[in-house]
Amino acid sequence: MISPKRRTEIIDALRRGTVPQRGLDALAVGTERFTAALDAELETVAGGGAVFKAIRGEYGSGKTFTVRWLAERARQNGFVTSEVQISEGETPLHHLQTVYRRAVERLATSDEPAGAMRSIIDGWFYALENDVLAEGTISDQDVDRLVQATDELAGRRLAEVSKLAPVFPLVLRAYRQALAGGDTATADGLLAWLGGQPHIAASLKRSAGIKGDLDHDGALAFLSGLLVVMRDAGFSGLLLVLDEVETLQRMRSDARDRALNALRQLIDEVDAGRFPGLYLLITGTPAFFDGPQGASRLPPLAQRLHTDFTADARFDNPRAIQLRLRGFTIESLCEVGRNVRDIYADGASQPERVRARCDDATIETLAESVTGNLGGNVGVAPRVFLKKLVGDLLDRIDQFADFDPKKDYALTIADAELSEIERNARRGAASVDDIELEDEGE
Repeated sequence: MISPKRRTEIIDALRRGTVPQRGLDALAVGTERFTAALDAELETVAGGGAVFKAIRGEYGSGKTFTVRWLAERARQNGFVTSEVQISEGETPLHHLQTVYRRAVERLATSDEPAGAMRSIIDGWFYALENDVLAEGTISDQDVDRLVQATDELAGRRLAEVSKLAPVFPLVLRAYRQALAGGDTATADGLLAWLGGQPHIAASLKRSAGIKGDLDHDGALAFLSGLLVVMRDAGFSGLLLVLDEVETLQRMRSDARDRALNALRQLIDEVDAGRFPGLYLLITGTPAFFDGPQGASRLPPLAQRLHTDFTADARFDNPRAIQLRLRGFTIESLCEVGRNVRDIYADGASQPERVRARCDDATIETLAESVTGNLGGNVGVAPRVFLKKLVGDLLDRIDQFADFDPKKDYALTIADAELSEIERNARRGAASVDDIELEDEGE
């Protein structure tokens, strides 16, 4: 049973035309094919291992939905999660310090949907204090000795990280001292620097004995340190999603090659065991994985990502490095629509009217109409279909006693409400990958 709050979050997101952040189990269609394999991989990570996974699918196939469904599942099993949208302007993949910063900004736990960095760090120090007290040699009333012993234990736990980034435990110690001294401004600044934020005051950095800003290599070391902190604080690990890596194809050739090499480096580091407790997940279109402007430009990366999809899709191996999403059909689109209708009706002021007037036939008619309006491409229809279902049909049925969609509704879709890819589909291009890309710099 979905709580009223969760139901509202789901319906509001669909009304806006976005993927809900939570409650996705109630909407999931087709995920049972790979649930067991993904759960097993999460268990591997929780046991101290590391996993790299790639999800491939065309626009509208459900990549964002799937990663958020998995993220919610991971949080329910004690993981911290973070979702980073890769883009040339804001988060280029070859600037790993920027990727790290965005990942920290979006850290989420089962208790905190965003911005969980502070609670994770504070929880770690609390766990360390409990470990010290459990030894029975120091009283919780002896604050000075407890702080000293906790700092020493923190240093031992971060010994391996210190070899690559000695400043990481140094800043953590300074953060704790600032908190203990009531200097919240300094504590906030140090936590921001630890999260990769630029433009931290020089005076604050001097007080902690640190210089400069986080760089590419430092970001990987800090990620290792953060994973240690998470595990010691009682979390199962970190699920880090790098979404829409296909945007690399639209970069200048030099930036694209650096980004592809950064991805190759991340995969190798995960495989080498540098990041115990990390589940690294990327999403991309088939053109990125197989096309000339994507992974194929860097043969070592293409080799690492290669997965055979020549067999019948029914026999895709969910344990493989790539997971293929089949995309929507009219039938699966209608199934999602029925799920949404039922979720909406459970919280509606007129539930019986909602179910009666938005019956299965009405949902099927809307699905076919939206798909037809988008060039017959059902793969790009889900977002618009669900937005229209909630905003145009369900809301009106619930609010207006005399509204009957069979008599009073005709679908209209304006270009202004469509994404670029949806507009391309309307004009006859199947996806963004059908648009010829300019290869600057070559």
